[in-house]
Amino acid sequence: MKDVTGRIMAHAPLKADYWTLALDVGPLADLAQPGQFVHIRIPALERAALRRPFSIFDAENGCLKILYKTIGRGTGMMTHLQAGDTLQVIGPLGNGFPLVPKGIPFLVAGGYGVAPLCFLARRLKQKGKAFIGGRTSDDILATETLQALGWEVFIATQDGSAGETGLVTQPLDREIARAKACGLQPEFYACGPDGMLKAVGQRALDHQVNGWLSLDKHMVCGVGACLACVQKLLTPDGTPWTGRVCHDGPIFEARTIIW
Repeated sequence: MKDVTGRIMAHAPLKADYWTLALDVGPLADLAQPGQFVHIRIPALERAALRRPFSIFDAENGCLKILYKTIGRGTGMMTHLQAGDTLQVIGPLGNGFPLVPKGIPFLVAGGYGVAPLCFLARRLKQKGKAFIGGRTSDDILATETLQALGWEVFIATQDGSAGETGLVTQPLDREIARAKACGLQPEFYACGPDGMLKAVGQRALDHQVNGWLSLDKHMVCGVGACLACVQKLLTPDGTPWTGRVCHDGPIFEARTIIW
């Protein structure tokens, strides 16, 4: 983990309320693994303001990228940042996704949950299938990036404005059945809303395969000290315990999560 001053290399709107931000953070980027996150202090807010956590969209050669959505005051202020501005960044934080799947990797994303999965898609040597879901077409992100990396992409939106109409679990279920019919096992990697994560995790349990889920909790400190992001979990022998998403995760195997 490093605490650095990052210089903004590029900052641009992606679509609707989504933005991409590229930072020169030196060695911090070289340490990053898919599924980890960074904590960023937002300029122009009061000095006591807490940092905001962001998944890592990409990291290479000293450059770290994030993909974010303007939701509240902090991310709203971020949209005013320009190339050359600086940000205080702590990271990489948390634990990442396993990089050696035992089956065909199935990436399942909801909205900007696609960010860490794009980073993962770059690092996994084995290509597979990516399932991107959202409320509308505005929430379907980075599909061209995934396709360029050699992944087969399936899209679903609740209003039918992109891909098929409905939940992302619809194309997911079809491709699970197709893989199983060919004697193949999927391995799930997911990031998005809790409802989607729970649904993907249940499919991992039903098919007795690994499901790696990126949990999203309110991370205040980012290092496990404040206990704001606790999650009920199971040890390998089935003993309940309470973990900290920022420190013990944010990636957890589906069998270990108590919803």
